[in-house]
Amino acid sequence: MVVRLPRDYIIYSFSKRYVPKYRATPGEVVIFETIDAFGGQIVDESVTLESIDWSKVNPATGPLYVEGASPGDTLLVEIEEIKVSDKAVIMVAPGFGALPDKEFRPTVKVLEVAGGKVRFGKVEIEVRPMIGVIGVAPSDGEFPTGTSGYHGGNMDVALVTTGSRVYLPVFVEGALLALGDLHVVQADGELCVAAAETPGEVRVRVELIKGKRPKYPIVEFGDRFSIIAFGEDLDTAAYRASEEAVSVLMRALSLGFEEAYMLASLVVDLRINQVVDPMKGVRAEIPKKYVRLEHLLYPSI
Repeated sequence: MVVRLPRDYIIYSFSKRYVPKYRATPGEVVIFETIDAFGGQIVDESVTLESIDWSKVNPATGPLYVEGASPGDTLLVEIEEIKVSDKAVIMVAPGFGALPDKEFRPTVKVLEVAGGKVRFGKVEIEVRPMIGVIGVAPSDGEFPTGTSGYHGGNMDVALVTTGSRVYLPVFVEGALLALGDLHVVQADGELCVAAAETPGEVRVRVELIKGKRPKYPIVEFGDRFSIIAFGEDLDTAAYRASEEAVSVLMRALSLGFEEAYMLASLVVDLRINQVVDPMKGVRAEIPKKYVRLEHLLYPSI
């Protein structure tokens, strides 16, 4: 059985207050229909930023209740396929992005997508579809879909793409999974505050790992695991990613802190996910030859 969540079933925050209408059991395939990050409000390049309702940006489709998911578990989301539209939009606005002090005109650009390429003026860029927002409900409080945290959220990790496996800590019954903010392509950093934003469909398979969960969201892609950390600034995000990576190496290889700290300097890559959202994102990538999934998960208390 395939569960399909329509694109009009959306939320603008991650919270346990939502009553889910759709449910899936572990092992089931789920299709999420998504709206673009601007809520479909940018239809052409004449749209002004003043005309956009900013309370309706970064919608995430969901939430989905996963049967059997309980606090202390891990929700595994296997990304099987991402379908994107033949058009994408991108924008810049003064005061936002990695260069907030620069003076420039608010600008909207509509991009054509065809033949595996997205056209930016005369430049053609290879399409690399990815999911910007994916997360679960936190144990308490409410987190806007435009930011990230231990629950996931707007992580903007380019590795969250077809073939990746996302491990999310479960904080509430059913997990309450939601995702959205598809990008046709995004470079690490997402410098201007937007990527090639597009609507689309995501097909995933949901699984559960009972009785243990990661401290931060984990992305498994290719030959490595990535710890997805966050912080109000890049220094904090890098510290958290580094601290957890060293801790993982200590457990995996039975090392003391000093040795694990040195080894991390040789085998762990720190990468910037994005520098433009309320919580900045840094990931620590650890090759699988040094660690296994079990070293990234902690038993429930």
